[in-house]
Amino acid sequence: MRLKITHETAYSYDTPVEALVQSLRLTPSSHEGQRVGDWRILVEGGQRGAAFRDGAGDWIEGWTVRGPIGTVRVSIDGLVETRDTAGVLRGHRETVHPLVYLRETVATKPDEALTELAHSVQAQDTLDLAHRLSAAIGEMAEFVPGVTQSQTSAAQFMEQRQGVCQDYAHALITCARVRGLPSRYVSGYLHSDQDGQPHDAAHAWAEVHVGALGWVGFDAANACCPDERYVRLGSGYDAQDAAPVRGMAFGTGAESLDVRVHVEEQ
Repeated sequence: MRLKITHETAYSYDTPVEALVQSLRLTPSSHEGQRVGDWRILVEGGQRGAAFRDGAGDWIEGWTVRGPIGTVRVSIDGLVETRDTAGVLRGHRETVHPLVYLRETVATKPDEALTELAHSVQAQDTLDLAHRLSAAIGEMAEFVPGVTQSQTSAAQFMEQRQGVCQDYAHALITCARVRGLPSRYVSGYLHSDQDGQPHDAAHAWAEVHVGALGWVGFDAANACCPDERYVRLGSGYDAQDAAPVRGMAFGTGAESLDVRVHVEEQ
């Protein structure tokens, strides 16, 4: 599948700030499931700084914007060729050992309910366990936008049984780690409509390390593994660690965001 992605984030400040420094994880890596073609990042009024590939195989760019700044836009325009690998991440170059992803974070700290859920799942092998954990989380919750926030933890999601893709991913990561499976959060895009029209499609899912098979993606919110509709951006311990945009504004102005993402088949 050939996918065109446009992604714009506008940062506005009620009082102009002196400067803005950003770290962008907004360039997909090429691997067997995707090949990145023309890909452009533009930070309005910004100056590109250092760039590097981190240990997880993600491309990181630094940008600086000098003020005074009232509004700044980060824009992406790119093409990606994708194919279905049944969720298996093949040909992705990284150096971080999988066991690092057993690390617990605030968002993925297990409570009694998550621990009980994780141990209630019986499976024939590790891959089957990962599939069954993903299915169990998908069945116990309802996809409802707007009822959780960026800081909502897996335990809070488990308590209210409602949330969005970020929450499902955190819950699966938590349960998988309880069962001793290295797991991580993945940010990206999803082409999810059938009529060829652009669709708002920033998305997130989890990857679980399954022995010799390596990293396998699981989208508990959609009860599937990533296929040709998915574009993988980057990964981390949780949503905050895998955030596509991180930054710091120098000033006292309150910040507001407007994010627009479209994915369409070419």
